[in-house]
Amino acid sequence: MTAFSLYDKTSTFGGIYLLFLANRLQMLYFFIIMPTYLVHPYMIWGIIGIGLLSQINLILLSKWFSSDFATKGYQGFVELFGKRAVRFFALVGLFIMLINITVITVGKLDIVQEFIFPSMDKNWLILCILLICCYIAAKGMEKTIRFVVIAFFSTIWLVLLFYPFFLPPIAALHDLYPLIPTDWSLQSWKELLFVWSALSGPEYLIFLGPWLDTKQRMLKYLTIANTITILEYVLVFVTSLLFFGSHYLSKINFPVVHMVRFLQSPVFERIDIILISVHMFHLILVVALFLLFIYGAIRITAGRVQKETTRIGFMTSCGLIMAWILIVNQWFWQTEAEQNRLLNLTMWLGAFTYLVVPASLLVAVKRKGRI
Repeated sequence: MTAFSLYDKTSTFGGIYLLFLANRLQMLYFFIIMPTYLVHPYMIWGIIGIGLLSQINLILLSKWFSSDFATKGYQGFVELFGKRAVRFFALVGLFIMLINITVITVGKLDIVQEFIFPSMDKNWLILCILLICCYIAAKGMEKTIRFVVIAFFSTIWLVLLFYPFFLPPIAALHDLYPLIPTDWSLQSWKELLFVWSALSGPEYLIFLGPWLDTKQRMLKYLTIANTITILEYVLVFVTSLLFFGSHYLSKINFPVVHMVRFLQSPVFERIDIILISVHMFHLILVVALFLLFIYGAIRITAGRVQKETTRIGFMTSCGLIMAWILIVNQWFWQTEAEQNRLLNLTMWLGAFTYLVVPASLLVAVKRKGRI
């Protein structure tokens, strides 16, 4: 089979691409279900507080990008940790990314099935969306990164549609009380962990170092991305509280989508169908990136990183990922208990990687004394 290039670099991408990527990676599936899990109005401060902690992580990440190792890609990691350690990390990362891509895909397509195609078998939806993602990923890393422009501008404006919910008679100020917690429990700590995990995602940018122009002020763009993300999370959470109230919010699946269904337009009868469809650009971007990350991790684990990428190798990787997601959807995503187990696993994995990866890389670079 003729070799084709997935990871070639002909140009670098500036800070604005980093901004778009960091923001969209922080706005994955947890963004949609977050109001159901937080519920309490005082968690507004939780989002802001965890967002500030996230900024510390982004400072560490920016220091990694300022090192000589960031732009070297695989070779940079080998210089830091050694080949055996990198292969082990790739194997662990492979498992984590498989869990992430599965929950993101199956979870978001639950929404598509429930609100757009209720009578359609979800397996067909999974197959269709993954074929599109494989097509985008097969164009290579550079073109997939460029796709973030479409994904960002297709979805960033959607939160602005919630402004009617801040107006009477829908909005009631008492729905935002109490803003100070009267008690604190283990569940409250878990809610903060959920927010931390929801803000994860920028740690995957370390795989894009060779394609990013690290000479620019990376921290500035990461800070702007993190600020936009915090504002989006706060806006959506406050809107959900005003619309449903804290007592009813926990009983609603996909509260963000249900709010959109109440929007009215003189032109379109079902605005939610259009907005959900537009939001699929975001899903396609993230899954396409993860397909490339996973294929790269497989090559590293198998010791084939020095060999050319091949169509049959990439297609086999995509086929195995499709089969994995279909299996999970069919046998491990049918009941609420099964879904909660996978969501909890994803939450813990996301929180762990976001906490450990930036700090570990910075420590490793400091030990080498080259930052």
